Amino acid sequence: MRPKVPYADPGVPDARGPLRFLLWLVRKQRWRVLAGATLATTWMVLLMLPPYLMARAIDDGLRARDLGALGFWVAVLAVTGVVNAAIGIVRHRTMTFIRNDAAYRTVQVVVRHSVRVGAELPRRVTSGEVVSIGAADLDRIARTMTSTGPGVGAIVTYGTVAVLLVSISPLLAAVVLVGVPLFVLSIGPLLNRLRRTESAYRENQGSLTARAGDIVAGLRVLCGIGGKDLFADRFRRDSQELRAEGYRVGAVASWIEGVGVGLPSLFLAAVTWLAARMTAAGEITIGEMVAVYGYVAVLSTPVYFLIEGAQDISRGLVAARRVTNVLTIQPAVADRTGGKSDVSAPAGPAPLHDPDSGLTVRPGELLAVAAATPAEATALVDRLGRYTDSAVTWGGVPLADIPLADVRSRVLVADNDAYLFAGALRHVVAARDGHDDRAVTEAIRVAMAQDVVDALPSGVDSFVEAQGRSLSGGQRQRLRLVRALLADPEVLLLVEPTSAVDAHTESVVAERLHTARRGRTTVLVATSPLLLDRADRVAYLVDGRVAATGSHADLLATEPGYRTVAFRGSEEDLVRD
Repeated sequence: MRPKVPYADPGVPDARGPLRFLLWLVRKQRWRVLAGATLATTWMVLLMLPPYLMARAIDDGLRARDLGALGFWVAVLAVTGVVNAAIGIVRHRTMTFIRNDAAYRTVQVVVRHSVRVGAELPRRVTSGEVVSIGAADLDRIARTMTSTGPGVGAIVTYGTVAVLLVSISPLLAAVVLVGVPLFVLSIGPLLNRLRRTESAYRENQGSLTARAGDIVAGLRVLCGIGGKDLFADRFRRDSQELRAEGYRVGAVASWIEGVGVGLPSLFLAAVTWLAARMTAAGEITIGEMVAVYGYVAVLSTPVYFLIEGAQDISRGLVAARRVTNVLTIQPAVADRTGGKSDVSAPAGPAPLHDPDSGLTVRPGELLAVAAATPAEATALVDRLGRYTDSAVTWGGVPLADIPLADVRSRVLVADNDAYLFAGALRHVVAARDGHDDRAVTEAIRVAMAQDVVDALPSGVDSFVEAQGRSLSGGQRQRLRLVRALLADPEVLLLVEPTSAVDAHTESVVAERLHTARRGRTTVLVATSPLLLDRADRVAYLVDGRVAATGSHADLLATEPGYRTVAFRGSEEDLVRD
């Protein structure tokens, strides 16, 4: 069963800037945002009723000694409180939906874009930066959405209070109209500083998260070479610097919080003092003075929302910028005609030809590529697998003109350090749904990975950590080979699939791989004689060009440079797991 997602299509995000992205999130749920703003406005405006009702109860009931009028206004006050409480509940529920929609939609577009970008993503951003989007940035963006409701309501409520105060005293209304904007604007410099410090903090946090993941992944190696303490000291020093940066962010945020709470309180005291003097002078009634106090006291709620909203928007812009940094990454290769090309992939097995190197991969052969330098072989594989645009042809058709989806479904590049996801082993190695136990068992046998399965408590149903951190390098490499074999592509490009295993295991894998892939095209990048000897044909690369082709034995006899490469591969066998 396919997992349920919030939206089958989350939409195309506006990644031209952080503010545009936040506005896109608002537009994608405009009716819900409108409902939230309406509810928040109604809730805040109704907060103004209790002071008015209390003033009427005092003037019409208490001062006039009219119990009937007093009872009436108290009853209206109680009903108003119940109604506004219900509206507040619905408002909060609506804003929760708005926050969750924004968070999940952001997750969907980031994951979808990450899949589309593919191999280009880790070259442009670290894993820590992507992880920090889900760990912290989503919360910032979701909280920013909250300001869409209370923010509008706060502005409307501010205007309502001004109108109500005009009916009591134009002087008090003028004080409120001028005073509230002044102390709201006073936090502007603090918000700018918060944005700068938060940006620096989030960048450092992403880098440190990535480093922590690298340390955990390489802990076995670090312990083996005695570098554990060195990296621990570096991480401790960097984490202390991040903590200091966090203190700076906290200091600015605390000033904003202090201003948001302190200034409204001082403003309330000043307005109350002015209203009391006016009451003593007989300019307004006692009930009106109570109403003024209530209006200004309640006004602290929308003012708080305004300040909190400004702070959330400032932080949300920082978080949204990190999201748009990912969303603006473009894949290294893409369909030249938007995926609607009239050019089709070959109907069946066809030769792959790379003019840059002069190499032709024949259909159905197991071709080994031995290069004088590893970078040359890697560049060749990237061209053949279309991870970079080139002049490679497939069956005479330019590979760059064939829809990328067709290439990915039939040509697979399997790196020796490809990522292993966390989960049950059978799911870690499954290239797609529908693999039966027989297929999984056979792939495990070919890759000589049965000992890995036997060592796990529940066999293929055992949980494997991300990147196989609990496994050795050779075990992880064999699981990657299992996954590549289960994918069963028409063209399989393997990059050093056995570089971390011992010679005996490598010899068996070479024999079984040759048998398992018989009749299907396989390109094997390797320098180990055990693999080279099992290939149908070997291509020797020098300076990125094919210098010679033939069997392993023939090249050993005729190419001195090839002998050097093969002997180097023999020496590497001695230091493997």
